[in-house]
Amino acid sequence: MSELVFPVLHDPVAEFLGEWSSGINVYSVVFRIFLSVVLAAIVGCERSSKRHSAGLRTFILISMASAVSSMIDMCLFMYNKEGFAVISAASVISVAMISGNSILFSSRSQIKGLTTSAGLWACGIIGLATGAGLYTITITAFAALLCSISQLPFIETILKDRSNHFEVHLELKDSASLQDFVTTIRKLGLKIDDIESNPAYANSGLSVYSVSITISERDFKKYKKHSDIIEALRSLDYIHYIEEMN
Repeated sequence: MSELVFPVLHDPVAEFLGEWSSGINVYSVVFRIFLSVVLAAIVGCERSSKRHSAGLRTFILISMASAVSSMIDMCLFMYNKEGFAVISAASVISVAMISGNSILFSSRSQIKGLTTSAGLWACGIIGLATGAGLYTITITAFAALLCSISQLPFIETILKDRSNHFEVHLELKDSASLQDFVTTIRKLGLKIDDIESNPAYANSGLSVYSVSITISERDFKKYKKHSDIIEALRSLDYIHYIEEMN
């Protein structure tokens, strides 16, 4: 493959690697595909370790395909001297469709796979940047993505636990106990904003609800976490199971 020199923005990483990394040649093509695979594999391993719907292979395939799409568009532009990034655009749309299919609704009225879906889309964009030879953008975006999906959940949990509002998945042994639950909630200084029956458990023998709760007493909020409140409610005889919903 003969070298095609494609103008790129000032990129410190490309300057460090050398002139070969800025153009389209055998070495840069192999390097960009390799880089897209390695970075996607790291993100995919993080998702797989937490048993999410899209794992190692999915992230690698999306990142690699996006990188190749970007390079093909660059080659077509160099040969035709005009045109648009049609293949790259199609790649972004395809990734959006694939990532959308990873979003699921559980029987507990929870949306699952949203973070993984966004991660797939972001990984596809990073793959495009890799294929375009924008190494500084690639590495910076990769670091931000990895930090967001691996470290921020801990901070998100802390912020949620400080919130005055939370939602629980509630399983009662019978529907008649719902009034007792409401009375107990009010005695604790809490307010029920909404109660929604969950039809997915219609034949289970249990009465299952999604309950939105607000902590209305300031003193109560000062000393109690969501986990403490749920643990106290779990001790009630008529409650079969209760947990906070994400």
